[in-house]
Order: sequence, then C-alpha cells, then structure tokens
Amino acid sequence: MARSMEPLVVGRVIGDVVDMFTPATEMTVHYGTKQVANGCEIKPSASADKPSVQIHAPAPASSNLYTLVMVDPDAPSPSEPRYREWLHWIVVDIPEGSDATKGKELVAYMGPQPPTGIHRYVFVLFNQKGKVMAGCRPPDARSNFSTRRFAADNGLQPPVAAVYFNSQKEVTVRKR
Repeated sequence: MARSMEPLVVGRVIGDVVDMFTPATEMTVHYGTKQVANGCEIKPSASADKPSVQIHAPAPASSNLYTLVMVDPDAPSPSEPRYREWLHWIVVDIPEGSDATKGKELVAYMGPQPPTGIHRYVFVLFNQKGKVMAGCRPPDARSNFSTRRFAADNGLQPPVAAVYFNSQKEVTVRKR
C-alpha cells in the first residue's frame, strides 16, 4: 500500500491538503468513461458535470459510511494559492459499496474552472465515526476551506483514500 501513496506525495497532495495516511478503502472516480488516476489531465469541459465516485466494499461488506471532499489547493493560481483550498464538493453519509449519489450532498458540485496555470483537483475520502453526519454544517464559503479542519471539526477519522487530477484553462478559439 505504501507505494500507492507515492503519487500523492510527489503531487504534494500529502502536505498541501492532507497529512500522510494509510489507504484502507478503494475508491474510483470517473468523468464519463475516463477514470481519474493520480496526476492525469482532465479538461474543465470534461469535468463540468458531477463525476461518478464508487466506494468499493471489502468482503464481507460492512455498514460503514463515508464523507467525500473535493478541493483545489491551487486557487487562484499554483504560484499564489491565496484561496487554498477552494472547495468544489462535499458528500456525507455515503454507504460503503455504493456511489456518491447514495450520500447526502452537503455542498453542491462545482466543476473545475482554473483561471491560470495547472491546478490539482483532489478527492479525499474519510470513514465516518458515527452513523450519520447529522450535526455537520456546510462551510460559510468555498474559498480558504481546509480539508484538515473540516475533518477535525466533524470528528472524521484520517483519510482512507485520495486521488487527484490536473486541469488547466482550455484555449478558446475566437472567430473573426
């Protein structure tokens, strides 16, 4: 499992977004037919709609619930990330062995819109201690969100999975 952490360390997801953790759950993220792999490139137009996020249950399946957070740690630009982290999505109470649509959307999905430079978009999955995140309130703003603080404030255990992709502003062709 330690080897699977290397792309998260090299991509500075470990450090910028979360601390080192031990992966304990398999999560897959798809935009259409494209599976998100650490460091892959996905255009903003291809990620404008909510992705399919699947949480794979070990055998035998348990009754665990999960929280999914998606952030951009490079807002507004990788060289000056003064809005780090920009919150893109929060889904709570996702049952193990199902997908994010079975959870409760706490913060609506916002597709990537990188203004400049190459941005990382990070999905972090947490195992919930309690059965339901009843007292969990959405943050006041999307800018300057902290995945670590959100996890601590809501009694979430350390991350169990994470994956990220890169995206940059698409060049638009102007007709004359």
